Formats: sequence, C-alpha cells, structure tokens
Amino acid sequence: MQSLNHRDRGCTEKSRNAKFLHLSNASDQLNPEQLIPHLVIYLVVLLLAISAHEAAHAWMSYKFGDDTARLLGRVTLNPIAHIDPIGTLLIPIVNFILAAGGMRLFLLGWGKPTPVNPLRWRQKDLANVMVSIAGILANLLIATIAFIIIKIFRVTGSFELIPTDMQEPVALLLESMLMMNISLAVFNLLPFPPLDGSKVLETFLPESMQPLLATLEQYGFLILMVLMYLGVFDAIMSPIMRLVVFLLYL
Repeated sequence: MQSLNHRDRGCTEKSRNAKFLHLSNASDQLNPEQLIPHLVIYLVVLLLAISAHEAAHAWMSYKFGDDTARLLGRVTLNPIAHIDPIGTLLIPIVNFILAAGGMRLFLLGWGKPTPVNPLRWRQKDLANVMVSIAGILANLLIATIAFIIIKIFRVTGSFELIPTDMQEPVALLLESMLMMNISLAVFNLLPFPPLDGSKVLETFLPESMQPLLATLEQYGFLILMVLMYLGVFDAIMSPIMRLVVFLLYL
C-alpha cells in the first residue's frame, strides 16, 4: 500500500511537470481548434512584453531628464501606445501560424520605437546605458515573476487547485511569459543595431570605432536576419533555456 501511494505521487508529479514542460513548443503542429486560443495567448504575452519594454525605456529616459516620450504618452503599459501594426501584429501573427504548421521560425516582433532626446539627459553616458537596458530589465522582471509563480505551483502542488479546463491555458500563459521575455531580453542584448545592446556598446567604444558602429547600423537588420537564419540566436538561447528549465524543476 505504501509503494502504491508513492507511485501515485510520482505520476501526479510527472503529470504536473508535463503541463508546463510540453509548452515550450506550444505553437508547433497545432490543430485548428488549438490554433486560435494559442495565438490569442501568444499575442497577449507579446503585447505585455513589448509594452513593458518600451514603457521602461520611456520611464528611464524621463528619470534622466528627458520627458519626450512621457509627453507622448509612452510611459504606460497600454499596448495601444506601443503597437507597430507590422512588427507587433502582422509579422508575429504570420510567423506564429507558419510555425504552427511545422515551419521552424524565430517568432520575431517589435514595438513602435520610443523617442528619446539624449541632449536633455543628465549624466549622458550613464543615461544611455540605463535607458538602453531598461527594456531588457523590464522583460527580465516579467520573466522572474512568471518563474516564481511556476515554481510555487511546482513546489506546493497548488496548480491542481485550478479548474481542470483552465490548467492548460494558465500553464501556456505562464510559460509563454517566461520564455518570451527571456528571449526578448537576451535578443536585445546582442550588440547589433538597432538592438539595445548596440546602444550600450556605443557608450564604451572609443571615438575611433564610432564609424564602424554607424556602418553596422545601416545593415543591422540584415545582419540580424542572417544570424537568425544561420541559427546563431538558437545556439545562444538553447543553453539559457535549458538552465531555466533545470532551475524550475530543481
């Protein structure tokens, strides 16, 4: 009887883990009934991630003396203020649907650029770094919150208290929040224009290297597409995601 109870607990634990573990590829090979609900959750998470990212840039710039973005209503989580019709809606939706059909694509999306006026910043070098990484920090904060919630569900078993028909949507929402925000944070750290990492790099590069950065800026988007096509971003993200999953189920 004791061994039977032990086996039951093990099955319950594996079942609970599976509710989260299988969702890292949640957009792969979805049937038509799954596609719309998964797409809706994906877009909700994407809008939150992009809105938080851009609002953080605007807020940090304001804290260093530049109220340009604040006056334009960009210090807000309201996605309407940050949506780029192409980068926030069209491309992510098309990419998601193609990925759901089995095509291995990087789900790329972006928001409306946050306007800043560096001439109004106090402590310009520090401001450039902090404004640049503010969006990354916002994404990491959201990822951390999702990680903690999943970890609490894992450790306490309280996930089973959620109604059965809500468990998969909740699991999908939390894992999407975790994985997407980590992906956005790491992606934006890459030192290629127009990503935030290039702005940080700009602060520390000697003046003689600025022309090289300016040249990179002209071809930055093309370079990013080539790197993603070659799998460079996947090579960077895979060990990071494995570490996150390891920590979740530690």
